[in-house]
Formats: sequence, C-alpha cells, structure tokens
Amino acid sequence: MPSTHLLSRERFLFALLALLALATAPARAETREITDMAGRKVVIPADPRRVFGAAPPVMATLYAIAPERLVGVNVPMRGDEKSLYRKEALDLPVLGSNAGMGRQLNLEEIAAMRPDLVIAWLGFYQEKSQVEASFAKIKVPVIFLKLDTLDDYAEAFAFLGRVFGREAQANEMAAYIRDALARVRKATADIPPAEKLRVYYAESADGLATDCDKSFHTEPILIAGGDNVYHCEQTSHVGMEKISVEQIVALKPSLILTQNKSFIALAEGGELWRNVEAVKNGRIVNVPHSPFNWLDRPPSYMRALGVQWLANLFYPTRFPLDLKAETKKFYRLFLGVDISDADFSRIME
Repeated sequence: MPSTHLLSRERFLFALLALLALATAPARAETREITDMAGRKVVIPADPRRVFGAAPPVMATLYAIAPERLVGVNVPMRGDEKSLYRKEALDLPVLGSNAGMGRQLNLEEIAAMRPDLVIAWLGFYQEKSQVEASFAKIKVPVIFLKLDTLDDYAEAFAFLGRVFGREAQANEMAAYIRDALARVRKATADIPPAEKLRVYYAESADGLATDCDKSFHTEPILIAGGDNVYHCEQTSHVGMEKISVEQIVALKPSLILTQNKSFIALAEGGELWRNVEAVKNGRIVNVPHSPFNWLDRPPSYMRALGVQWLANLFYPTRFPLDLKAETKKFYRLFLGVDISDADFSRIME
C-alpha cells in the first residue's frame, strides 16, 4: 500500500495542477440577464465595454451616457465642430446605420471592432427579428431602445444607466427631460387652437419636403404649442413628404422652420416664395444643429433643449427663457462640453 506521505504528496500535486489549469484557462466573461425596452429577456455582458448603436438616435444617446464605450458612429462627425465634440468620439470609425441615415452598415466592419453589445432602435421599419438575426451572424447580443417620442428618452436614459452602472448620471438626464417637457407643456397647454402659431417645416434645400403634423419628426413643434400647418397622416417612417409652393401659400404659415440654410436665400431672394406669409414677414428660422440637431434628422434627446427654444421662439411672453444659460447647462450635462459665449453664437448663427 502507498504510504500516507505519498498520498498527501499526490493530492498536493493534483491540487496544484488544477489551480494552474484554472489560472491559464481563458477567462469567462461574466454575464447577466436583462429585460430590454422591447420586453425581451437578453443575456448581455455584466459590464459592456465595447458597444455599437445601430441607428443615429441610439448612437447619440450612447454618446451622452457612455461615449468611451462606443466602437464606432453611424455617420461622419462634422469636421468644423471639433470643439463641441467629446474627445472620446472624435476619431471613431464610421460603421453605417440600419435606420436609413448614412450608408448601410457592414456586419464585417462591425465584427472587426469586436463589440460585446449592440443596441438597436425599437419601432423603426425593420422587424425586431430581422435585427436580431442580422447581429446573430456575428454572435453579438442585441437589445432595443424605445425612442419613438421625446418622453421615451427619459426612460431610455434610466434603462441605459442600469445597463452601464451609471444610474445617478442617467437619472439626472432623465429628470432634466421630464422637467423641460413639463414646463413647456404647462406654458402652452391652454392656447386655443385658433391662436396657435402656424408653422411650416421646410426640410430640403428647395423647401418642398416636409412632414405631417402627426409625424414623430415634427413632435417638438406640437409640444411647443405650434400648429404644424401640414395636417396629414404620415405615409412612411422616413417622412419628407412632397408639397408645392402653392399649397404652402394656401396654408398661410406665420413662421417657417428650416433645416437647410441655403433655403433661406432661395426663399427670400426669388419670386417663387414671395406670396408665402412667413417669407413676406421675414419669419424664416434655421434650426440649430451643432453638434447634433435640436429638432430632427436625427431625432434625439437634443429635442429637450429644442422644445424650450421653440416655445420661447413661438411665445416669448408665455415661455421666457435665458437661452444662452440653458444651452450651456444642457451641453454640459448631455454632451460633456463647456461652451463659450462665442460657441453659443456660432451654434445659433
């Protein structure tokens, strides 16, 4: 029979070999199960470190809460706005989008960036199953954010705060959005329909693409108490409904919001638009868009500032606002930058 000494030595060597095997084996990433904003139960990394937002509204939201974890962006950052971007995002590669803005995403490019989590836009025209199947090909879990309305962004930030372990920061952002919406709605709630400012939303360079009053693209106009004069049902998620100048003349907008500065020169300098009420009165306003759009294209949490700007623009007595101070506060909280007075002037142009 082997001696007790030899048995003890063998047990010691076995235990040592077992410990060495554990030490040299690949580390198993910790995971957890969450319920996303589509109600799906998904197993994700316990602490996601490399994340891709599959659509611009999602990417912008991630940019606010966890910019250092982004592996890429959907569309190029504007080169002339470097002072307004977070340093973590300046040199990120452009990977495309599955939501119609910019080029179509390339799964091989995304896989090469080794993301451990993809976050997609719930409610877009693609079915959830199609999005899931797409990213399953590169073996990356996908969760969905619901971002249909501005109210959704408060819950989206709270959700992402739990995903990234940044609850305090996320709750501050959510509280800001809820407070801004509550103040604007309170100020504009009792305006009679006949007294609401008549607004036309000119989106293209020729001013002849717009969106229905019931479209999510124009939600901030309604929240701010404006009457989007193009009353209709949205025919597609993308929007950009075609309209004629003759229709616009008949709709009698008192103010035009434009997404394209070249449209202002076109409308004010030509014969085509001279009979439009807002043009005759010099009431064409360019939407601020640096570094992200305050209104649309893409829609994002920037609307929480945009609705305040619009409410003050539409009804300065009902909704007084120190826009410079509010803009500096917003950019510090959501964009992580301290803007100067010169920056503010440039943003407002």
